[in-house]
Amino acid sequence: MKKARKLLIGRVSAIAALIALQLALVVAIIAGLSGMWTYLYWVLQAASIAAVLWILSKPDNPSYKLAWCIPIALFPVFGGLFYLMFGNRCLNRRLRPRPQIKPEGSPAIDELAGESPLLARQAAYVARVSGFPLYHGGAAEYFPLGEDQWASLLDELAKAERFILMEYFIIQPGRMWDAVLEVLRRKAAEGVEVKLMYDDLGSIRTLPAGYSRQLAEMGIEAAVFNPCRPRLSSVMNYRDHRKITVIDGRVGYCGGINLADEYINAYPKHGHWKDTAVLIRGEAVASLTRMFLSLWEFASGVRLDPAHYRAEAAPAAGMDGFVQPFGDAPLDGCNLSENVYMQMVNCARRYVYITTPYLILDNEMITALSVAAQSGVDVRIVTPHVADKWFVHMVTQANYAQLTAAGVRIYEYTPGFIHAKMLVCDDEVCMVGTANLDYRSFYLHFECGVLFYRSSMAQRVRRDVEAVLAVSEEILPEKAREISRHRLLLRALLRAFAPLM
Repeated sequence: MKKARKLLIGRVSAIAALIALQLALVVAIIAGLSGMWTYLYWVLQAASIAAVLWILSKPDNPSYKLAWCIPIALFPVFGGLFYLMFGNRCLNRRLRPRPQIKPEGSPAIDELAGESPLLARQAAYVARVSGFPLYHGGAAEYFPLGEDQWASLLDELAKAERFILMEYFIIQPGRMWDAVLEVLRRKAAEGVEVKLMYDDLGSIRTLPAGYSRQLAEMGIEAAVFNPCRPRLSSVMNYRDHRKITVIDGRVGYCGGINLADEYINAYPKHGHWKDTAVLIRGEAVASLTRMFLSLWEFASGVRLDPAHYRAEAAPAAGMDGFVQPFGDAPLDGCNLSENVYMQMVNCARRYVYITTPYLILDNEMITALSVAAQSGVDVRIVTPHVADKWFVHMVTQANYAQLTAAGVRIYEYTPGFIHAKMLVCDDEVCMVGTANLDYRSFYLHFECGVLFYRSSMAQRVRRDVEAVLAVSEEILPEKAREISRHRLLLRALLRAFAPLM
C-alpha cells in the first residue's frame, strides 16, 4: 500500500498525468474541429501522408520508420501530429552538444597497424567519427561484479586531491550511494572540487525533486541532465545513460554499474545482479573527462576549461596493448555504438561473446550476427533469465528463434539479471560500456564505452563470460520455436513497436 500510494502521488505520476491531459485536450480539440469542419479532416489526413513520406525519406533505421508508419496508418487523423510530438528526432539548441574535434592522426593507431591492420582500422574508424583517440600504455583493472567496483571506487575517491567528476543514469539512496556520498561530502569539505551529474528520468523514482539543492548544501556541485517537464515533446526521449567517474584526471571508471543497491547485490531485486566495469589509468582518462565536460556544459549551462582537469602526475604504466574510451551521442549522424558492435562481429574470425540485458535488434545487427555464425564463428549471447521489464524481455526472446536458426547460441543467466554490456572476440579486442543492444541505446541515449585492443583485458573478459555461461541455460533452437500462438502474436506485436520502447 505504501508503494502504491507513493506511486500515485509521486513525480512520475504527476508528469504522466499532465502529459496525458495535454494529449487528451489536443485530441479532443482536433476531433471536435474535424467534425465541424470537414476540410480540417482532410488537411490532417494529408499531413499524415506527408509525415509518412517524410519518415521514409529520412536516413533513420528502417525498423524505426516502420514502427512510426504503423500508428500513423492506424490513426491517420492524429498519427502525423503524434510523430511530430514524440517521434521526430531533434534536440533543441541547448541540448545539442558541441561538435567533436576530429584527430588528424594518431601515433598509437600507426603502432597498432604494425601489429594488426584490421584492429587499427577499427580504432581509426572510432577516432574519426567520435574524435576520441587511441592510446598506448596506461593501466587497467576489470571488475566482474558491482561489489568489486564499489570497493575500488570508495578507495580511489578517498585519495582525491583536486577534483571528482561523476556522471550516472541512476542514483538511489541506500548502502552504495550513502557510502559514496559520505566520501564526496568529506572531500568537498577538504576543498576538493566535486561535480555530479545525473539523468532526471533515470533517477526520477529514486531521488526527490530538488535533490541537486541538497547536494549543493554539502558543497557538491550538481547538474540534472534534461529535466523532465510535463509537456508534449520528443526531447524527453534523450537521456544520459553514461556511467563515468574521473578522479584528478588520473583514474577513470566506466561500465554498466549505477549507484544503487541492486548493482552491488545489497538486496535481490531480480535475483543475482551481474554487472561489470573497468578502471583505467593514464592518458586515456582524458577522453572520459572530455565526455563529462561536454555534457556538463549543456546540462548546467557552464563551460569548463579542459586544461584545468588534466592530470598533473606522470602517465601510468603497466597495461599491455591499446585502449580507446569513446562516447556516443544521438543526432550526430552516426550510430557509433551499434557500428562498433557490428564492426567487431564482422571482423571476428574465431569467436564473439556478448552480454546484454536487452536484445532488441534491427535487421542489420541480426544479419551481422547470423552471417558470422553461418561463417563458422562461435557467436554466443547472454541475456537475463529474470526480467526487469516483462514486455522488453518478450521482445528479447522474440529474436531467439531467428538467431538460433542461424547458429547463434543464446543463453539466459539463470541466477538472475545480467546488466553487463560487453563484447569480446578472438582474445584480441573487447569492449566494456553502457550501451545495451537495443534501439534506445543506439538511437536515443548518450552512451560511452572503453575498447581494448591486443590487451590481456580481452582474456579477462572472456574468462568472466565463460564463467557466466557455465551457470546459464542455453536456449536451443527447438525450445526457441516452442511457443503458444497467443504468445507468438503478442511477441510479434511488441516487436513491431520495439523501436519505440
